[in-house]
Amino acid sequence: MHKQLKYKFELKFCLKFLVIIFLIVLIITPSSALDKDLEKSLPPLESHPLPTPLNQWQDQPYSGDYFEQIQASVGGYLLWSEFPIKIYFDRPDNPDDIAATTRRFNQWVNAVKKSINEWNTYLSMIEVSQPELADIIIERKDPPIEPKIDPETGQLQIPRARTAQTRYEFYIKNNKLLHKMIIKISPRLSEIATLSAVRHELGHGLGIWGHSLDENDVLYFSQVSASIPISSRDINTLKKIYEQPTRLGWPLPINN
Repeated sequence: MHKQLKYKFELKFCLKFLVIIFLIVLIITPSSALDKDLEKSLPPLESHPLPTPLNQWQDQPYSGDYFEQIQASVGGYLLWSEFPIKIYFDRPDNPDDIAATTRRFNQWVNAVKKSINEWNTYLSMIEVSQPELADIIIERKDPPIEPKIDPETGQLQIPRARTAQTRYEFYIKNNKLLHKMIIKISPRLSEIATLSAVRHELGHGLGIWGHSLDENDVLYFSQVSASIPISSRDINTLKKIYEQPTRLGWPLPINN
């Protein structure tokens, strides 16, 4: 089994991977000179073939999209190039247990599976049994509370507890720049709220790294009381993302 390089600050990492770490700094304090050096170390921006389900997707009449709200990472747009996308999600040790805690866990699992099935119509996904094999990991955990320092006042700000979160990590495998998505969904949510949360966060995990301003879209920026289904605008946006060039899934330059 190959040894994957994770996105952490550790001295043992090779120089190539340290380049990825420095990219986060560039988001905050960009430098044109460093940008040029780092670009030489990363794959060039190229487009992958459009996945068949998205290629066949037609929205007539066109209901619009919110592509202008989508952010590209330093690795390009966060899209997948190999299918099916491998997903791992937490399951109870003994799903047949009749205890209330296990029943709630099974409800969480059912909501996750339903959301995956909904998005699977547009991008092929498959469940794997081990997290280290997965492209997307969905954990039954509360997202961490991350205090921040207000740059103007210098005071420590404690944000509200969150119920869902998605983050990404870059790594290198077979000399290709790849990424992994880690989604955390709180165990405290109801089954309906869990479904809405997973549906939203999985949209991020599939590449919609941004939010809609329309409350009728799954990727609406704020939580709504109703369970919103995946909209045509969500899919129009997803399709446009997968038409964009990216550095992900492409080999590093030979001179590296």
